[in-house]
Formats: sequence, structure tokens, C-alpha cells
Amino acid sequence: MKRFGFLSFGHHSIDGRDGLDAGEVLRSSVELAQAADEIGVNGAYFRVHHFAPQGASPMPLMGAIVGATKHIEVGTGVIDMRYENPLQLAEEAAALDLLSQGRLALGVSRGSPEPALRGWEAFGYGAKTENGADMAREKFELFLAAIRGYAFAEANSLDQQYPQMYKPGTPLPIFPHSPGLEQRVWWGSGTRLSAEQAAKDGVNLMSSTLVSEADGSSLGELQAEQIRVYRQAWQEAGHDWEPRVSVSRSVFPIVTGEDREMFGLLASDSDQIGLLEGATKTTFGRTYAAEPDVLIEQLKADPAIAAADTLMLTIPNQLGTDINTRILDNFAKHVAPALGWQANAEI
Repeated sequence: MKRFGFLSFGHHSIDGRDGLDAGEVLRSSVELAQAADEIGVNGAYFRVHHFAPQGASPMPLMGAIVGATKHIEVGTGVIDMRYENPLQLAEEAAALDLLSQGRLALGVSRGSPEPALRGWEAFGYGAKTENGADMAREKFELFLAAIRGYAFAEANSLDQQYPQMYKPGTPLPIFPHSPGLEQRVWWGSGTRLSAEQAAKDGVNLMSSTLVSEADGSSLGELQAEQIRVYRQAWQEAGHDWEPRVSVSRSVFPIVTGEDREMFGLLASDSDQIGLLEGATKTTFGRTYAAEPDVLIEQLKADPAIAAADTLMLTIPNQLGTDINTRILDNFAKHVAPALGWQANAEI
């Protein structure tokens, strides 16, 4: 592991009575990214959910963070493509990538289960399959083509153009274009099959704190196999650049008595097996909470962390800036160096 960042789900209170409201969470996210940037943390990543009191529209937040920081990578983990207009997303992503001078890490996928029944239909999109996977795939392909510079329209007749810029019929791509953006796109994978497809598509691989597979192996073992399949498929595809791979974990270093009081009871000894979307057997990762020396040995024993280049720490964002800054600072000072971490200033 050479990089680490935080992954926020953006949980917030609807009425502000039982925690931070949406505005407070958004402002806290910017503050946390600023603090993380000063610590040397490599990335600030944000989950996207719809029809839920969580982070939903990441572009304004990431834009604010880009303007408030200097080095930290800013990204998503992940955007649900079922709810997106792929060409508009391509325009926004290119603009943000240019503003950040290449600090964007845009994670996308089919998306996880949402509270709303076929919520994407309320956004104006339809799908043939029950879970919308067909539509997400089609949109993803359009998005990749758009950021790669393919044309999606043609120039109008001169008397209909304002301003008059193109010969009628000229193929038109979306603007702006950000060179290299396609190498900063990640696919959120939950299976070996989707990991293999991500390699064929030529995008980076992102794996969460759960996978949609369960055979008695640990989460780390399942993800390590996904990473192996991904890298083999990448090599076979003949891409001419080196991809990145990230995994997520819930990790709480216990350095003080206050840390133990707050996080000590969160620790679990093993992963859990459950069902997702009603029938899919899923492996859910354990939570790590221990003294730094114990954490180092536990995380070193995780084969997926060893195989990935980036570790995303899921954080309890609803606890506010100060507590989450302490979690990141404790990890950076007492755990990450032993795992081969390189701070932003060193990369």
C-alpha cells in the first residue's frame, strides 16, 4: 500500500435534531479534506446515493475541495451511472479534472441498492433489467467514449449556428476535453467478472468493504483474487499504461483512552456473510479497531491491501471534522508508514 485516503458516505440528519444536517456535513467534508491535505493524506473520496440522507451530488463538493486544497486527490466511490446523463457527466468531469490539474479520481459503477424502487425512473431514465444494469453499462460506454473525444453530434447549417464555427456536418465531441482523464476513471467492482470487464475497458479498479461473492474466503482473499483476475486481463488487453487498484476498509487506530472509549467496541473478529438485493450472497468486511502495532499486523495479513496501491478508510463522517481528522492523523503517524505509505509530498 503506497497511498491512503478517506471515503465518506456523507450521512446527515434530515432535520438536524439527531446529528449534523446536510449543509454541516458538506462544510465538514471540505474542512476534513483541507486537514487531510495538510497531513499528507493522498485522497478524499465520496460515496453517492440517491433518495437517502447521504451524499448525492458530488461535483459541487469536489469542486469546493479542489479550490481549497493543493495536493490531495479528490474522487468518488462511486457514482451510480443509472442516475446520470453520461455526456453531461463527461463535461463536468473534464472541467473538474482541468481545474484540479489532474487530481480527479472518478469512481463509477452500476451502483448499489437504493431506497427508492427504480429511482432512476424518477430521474427520467428507463432500463430493461430490474436492477438497471443494462442501462448503467450503456451509459458507462457512452461516458468513456465522450471523455476519449469521440463525436456525438454534427455541426448544424451555418445559418443555424451561433457563433458560426464549423463546416456543416462536422463531427462534434463534447467540450471541454481533459487529456489523460480516461486514466483517472475507476470502475467499482463487486465480482471477479466485473473486475475482468474493467480491465478490458481500460479503467482502474475500485473495490469496497463488501463483494457480491461468498465462498467462505475472507473479504481480503476474495478481493485479492479479483485483483489477480483484473491484472491478468489488463495484461492480455495490451493497455500501454499501469492501472491503479483501491480497496476500502473500516479502520480505527486506538492511540488514546478517548479513542478506546469511542471506537474500542467497534472491532470485529471476522467478516460477515449476508444477502444483498434479496438473493446475492455477499461478504461484508470486518471493522478494525486496535492499537497501532496490532493494526499493522492485521492489515499486513490482508492480501487485498497488499495487492492494492490505495487504501480508502471509511469514516464516521457524521461525527464531524475534529474526530475524523484525528482518525486520519493517527493512521498517518502510527500505522500507514509500516504499510509502505508515501505522503503526497513524497509521491
